[in-house]
Amino acid sequence: MADFGPLDARLLVVGLAPGRMGANRTGRPFTGDDAGRLLYVTLTEFGFSSGVYDSRANDGVALRDCRITNVLRCVPPGNKPLPAELSACRPFFVATLRRLKQPRLIVALGRIAHEGVLRGLSLKPGGFPFAHGREHEIVSNTTKTPIILIDSYHCSRLNTNTGALTPQMFRAIFARAREILNES
Repeated sequence: MADFGPLDARLLVVGLAPGRMGANRTGRPFTGDDAGRLLYVTLTEFGFSSGVYDSRANDGVALRDCRITNVLRCVPPGNKPLPAELSACRPFFVATLRRLKQPRLIVALGRIAHEGVLRGLSLKPGGFPFAHGREHEIVSNTTKTPIILIDSYHCSRLNTNTGALTPQMFRAIFARAREILNES
């Protein structure tokens, strides 16, 4: 499962894993499932993507100053990864972080992505509690420069159908991301 977007992007969006019916099938993160519809429409609204999302990898969508990845490389059973799976995939995620040229901001989609980002940067999650909309300024030995981590509930159908995450709540995360990047 490949990452998507330019390596010099200042925004990194981190999800849990490729979706069984989405990215696992199409080869592009958040493509082909309900979570992707909300994510790509929102990215376009705030200037992080162009093109018209059509649930397929060759739909012409291009990311601008944004890259998308996942902390896991395979679909965990029931979307509930075991600690061993997270540990096994961590070196791949760390390599992804190291390839980025100038990350300034990370949006973590869900608690597992939040903790995966922190562990990938050799930080302990306990010092950075997860909450939707919470911002953390983090510095690690990996990055050497401050990065802002913004937490969001995952844009999965489970969260959107139950109202745990509304489109307005999700848009607020990326409005804030755009504001931060415009200031830097």
